[in-house]
Amino acid sequence: MRCSVRLSQIGLLFCACVCSAASAHASDIRLGLVGTDSSHAVEFTRMLNDPRAADHVSGATVVAAYRGGNPALPLSRDRINTFSSELADRWYIPFVAGIRDLCPLVDGLLILSVDPASRLSEFQQASACGKPIFVDKPLAPTLQSVRQLARFALNHHVLWFTASAMRFTIPQSSGTKAASADVWGPGALGEGAPLDLSWYGIHSIEMLFAVMGPGARTVSRIHTSTSDVITGAWPDGRIGTVHLIRPDLAFGIAVFQNGRTQTMDNIPIDYTPLLKAVVAFVRGGASPVSARESLQVFAFMDAAQRSMQQGGKLLPIIPIKPIPIEPVPTR
Repeated sequence: MRCSVRLSQIGLLFCACVCSAASAHASDIRLGLVGTDSSHAVEFTRMLNDPRAADHVSGATVVAAYRGGNPALPLSRDRINTFSSELADRWYIPFVAGIRDLCPLVDGLLILSVDPASRLSEFQQASACGKPIFVDKPLAPTLQSVRQLARFALNHHVLWFTASAMRFTIPQSSGTKAASADVWGPGALGEGAPLDLSWYGIHSIEMLFAVMGPGARTVSRIHTSTSDVITGAWPDGRIGTVHLIRPDLAFGIAVFQNGRTQTMDNIPIDYTPLLKAVVAFVRGGASPVSARESLQVFAFMDAAQRSMQQGGKLLPIIPIKPIPIEPVPTR
């Protein structure tokens, strides 16, 4: 009897997957969601699965999801039912019992859960599929845990990347990096988080890295109740700043290069460029943001956190050293 019930469940899941992808183009890659307690789970699915949407991103379809969630985290507990219901009722996305159950159904995975403490475990389980993985912010709670994730990925040959959508909303330089840059944006902080910039401040910080490039050596952070000013210095003398304003401020950036200034103000949040990058990556393209640069972003935030705790002191950023590959055990 148990066997027949299990077969029925598998049959229903298969039918649901077929229905959810019925309107997809035959060449679309299939994506699975890990964590449905984030608004990105619904928004990404809408943009990928609705060909009539003005902001539709073609080439991929969300076909299944693992609910996940953390009942001890209000941001997860208070939203997961709403988002999960919308995925099931509006987009006919079937849910699986475990992350590894996604493996035979998809070509790539999007880890979108909001709890950074669960990220390493989710990533390790998702890596069992042997398929490309995109990890949404917050990537992890600490620099040490980011190192653990990157080390696991390297030693298990996992293709992955992480990035803020804001990184892709500004012009990408393929040549000389900016001589200097000022970035500004909303200043909400992850209260109680080991790295309080990793939740929302990371968006502005990734904009800075996109135009300045990786490799910052020192950072300082001045914090008040209404704002944060984070200043990073690069070894060649270039300086970049991030201004985080509370309660809120639209994103903007001023780039200084070759005696000229390029300013973009009131930059809207647009997931389209990010999703196009994700689709291209899962299809076999190169990662648009290297693991090394993502590690440097976290090292930058780690130094900024310590600087704030020391009253804005200028501090060196912990160098990102090559991750050693673990030897294969012999019998």
